[in-house]
Amino acid sequence: MENKEYIESGILELYVYGLLSEAENEEIASKAKNDQDINAEIIAIEKAIVALSSSFAPFNSIANFSKIKEKLNINQEVKVIELEPRSSISPYIGWAAALLLLIGVGYQYSQLNTTNTEMVNATIEKGKIEKELNTLTLENKAIESSLAIIRDTNNTVVALGGQTIAPESSAKIYWNKSSQKVFVDASGLPEPPKGMVYQVWALKLTPLTPTSIGLLDNFVANNQRIFAVDGTADAEAFGITLEPAGGSLTPTMEQLYTLGKV
Repeated sequence: MENKEYIESGILELYVYGLLSEAENEEIASKAKNDQDINAEIIAIEKAIVALSSSFAPFNSIANFSKIKEKLNINQEVKVIELEPRSSISPYIGWAAALLLLIGVGYQYSQLNTTNTEMVNATIEKGKIEKELNTLTLENKAIESSLAIIRDTNNTVVALGGQTIAPESSAKIYWNKSSQKVFVDASGLPEPPKGMVYQVWALKLTPLTPTSIGLLDNFVANNQRIFAVDGTADAEAFGITLEPAGGSLTPTMEQLYTLGKV
């Protein structure tokens, strides 16, 4: 370290004030013996202290002042040497570093929040896609089942025409006489009113004997409108009536929507 930097560091003032360790005192004393600039700076600091003491404490005894003068080995009048404040950018560097650190932490926190939000959104979107995929899978299976019923050549197709209460209505029965399975295509029926349900009947014509073979429950939820009902072995006709929820023991003929012979 050059003499100028060493002097401006402030260590010589601490040496004069007696605030350094013994090892540091010995080091500075050694430097002062070998370096005139450092020795001169120490003397200047001591003179300044004496001058300041004289101006702020004029009541000091003559004996104390004489001792200080003897130590300094001076006889001339002491002149006050003004100490110029040394500027330092160290505090500003510290504040700047703290500010940069704060900005960095804030940025990282913002990035973390953004990443977390993106992850949550991605998870939600993934859930939606999976749900849609499951729905499509179920719909595809329902379509395949419906197509299998329609294409089964073992099924007898019975067309049911609209009756007086709903002449525009229609339905189809797919009946496998061998397995006795019965499927109903109710796509030609209007949506039943709330609290009502369609009921399917297998009919014997002579004498007229209706037998309930099932209800078309969950009508709205069934997009294909293909319903499996109970089997029958010897039906001569099929009819569909509109009944109160839960069905009826006998068909309400005034609410006969469709009818067709085998």
